Amino acid sequence: MEYSSNPSELPLSAASKDVFPPGLHNIYLFIIFNSLSFQIVLNSPMVLYAKSLGASATVLGILSGMMPLLVIFQIPAAHYLQRTGYKRFVFAGWGTRTLFIFGMALVPLTGAFLDATTRLALILTLLFCFNLARGITSCAWLPWISALIPPSLRGRYLARDVACQNIGGLVVFAFSAFCLGAHPGPLQFAVLFGFSAIMGGASLNFLRQVPEGHAPAEIRASSTAVPWREIAKYPPFRKLVWVSLAWAVAYGGISTFVVAYLKTEGRMVERDIMLVMAAVFVGGLGSLSFMGARLDRLGSKPVLTIAIGAWLLIGAGWILMAGKFFAPGLVSVVALLFATGLTAAVVDMARMRLLMAVVPRMGRDHFFAYYSVVTNLALGLSPVFWGLFIDCFHEFHGAWHGMDWNRFSLFFLGSWIGFAITLLLTRWLVEPHAASMDEHVPRIPAQSVDG
Repeated sequence: MEYSSNPSELPLSAASKDVFPPGLHNIYLFIIFNSLSFQIVLNSPMVLYAKSLGASATVLGILSGMMPLLVIFQIPAAHYLQRTGYKRFVFAGWGTRTLFIFGMALVPLTGAFLDATTRLALILTLLFCFNLARGITSCAWLPWISALIPPSLRGRYLARDVACQNIGGLVVFAFSAFCLGAHPGPLQFAVLFGFSAIMGGASLNFLRQVPEGHAPAEIRASSTAVPWREIAKYPPFRKLVWVSLAWAVAYGGISTFVVAYLKTEGRMVERDIMLVMAAVFVGGLGSLSFMGARLDRLGSKPVLTIAIGAWLLIGAGWILMAGKFFAPGLVSVVALLFATGLTAAVVDMARMRLLMAVVPRMGRDHFFAYYSVVTNLALGLSPVFWGLFIDCFHEFHGAWHGMDWNRFSLFFLGSWIGFAITLLLTRWLVEPHAASMDEHVPRIPAQSVDG
């Protein structure tokens, strides 16, 4: 099987015109309510609960890496997409995983008869089941979106997707700060996880109203064996996978171990951690004013180059802070978290748009499944590795050039090296009709997303 990089052969929407299909607004409502749910059980609130049960950095890494690791089940699941349908597949997975969140809400209430170690094991088991259901059915998400959204509007869709996720994250982190307070007990965590479960259930109502998307008839009828080796060797796709792998290794532990750093070294209470971490979502929303609808016009490659280059400056800030070159004050922490959220959102938008641009029409479902599995394996193993790394250097301290080299400053240094490698790899990306850096970089700042 041969794959063409001709833009005319890229995945097409069910609608032939460059307009969003009717009813697509429901997908944005789903994304907001889904963000109100998963940002609690897969983000800082769950990290703080695990820390309250005595979790080590390695356990925190396992907790954070579980979701991307279980995406490996997309490979066998992709075989059933055409007979089941994208919408039905996603709905089944999101409905099942919501049930496990209700189980998580009960775990903090078992403290009267279960010790902390048992509760931690129980919450990890429920998170495994939650992420397994997600991993199996998430293979339908990107093909579904690609079938619904015309190629010329995908950058605009991704910008709105990021906006909805960050609005939901901002709201939920503010709510989490209010709910947890300075010294949260089991009841506060139970209420927070219960809220996550209810929001997850509410999101299903909007998911049910999203239009169905269908693969082209020739793809549905094809019985050709999946050429995984050819998929892996397809040049534009292979180069994007390498960039995404490097990014996953560098970024994989950031959100988890920034929280751990603020808790253990910054001596912040839970309420303050949730409030400052909300700056990540403000930064994510800020990415829209930075990019807006320009992503479709600029192309993904120059945007990735700029955003990952900015990460080198942000990473240097975290290294200096963790190395006690300057204190983790409120202004400096919020500024770094804002920049973290802004650039991470830009990188994610650009990568997803480039993925949809270089994946050919034939074999689309399996290209997406392969990409998700390979990159998410790296994203899942990364926090586990960094957790082991941090635990290994738990007692290490060394002074050099006015810096305190400790477990967290070494972690941020390792992450910085990963970003430098990622930036180098972006030079070899292939993109149809990418804009010239010289032509467009001066125009980047200032236009909000249309609509």
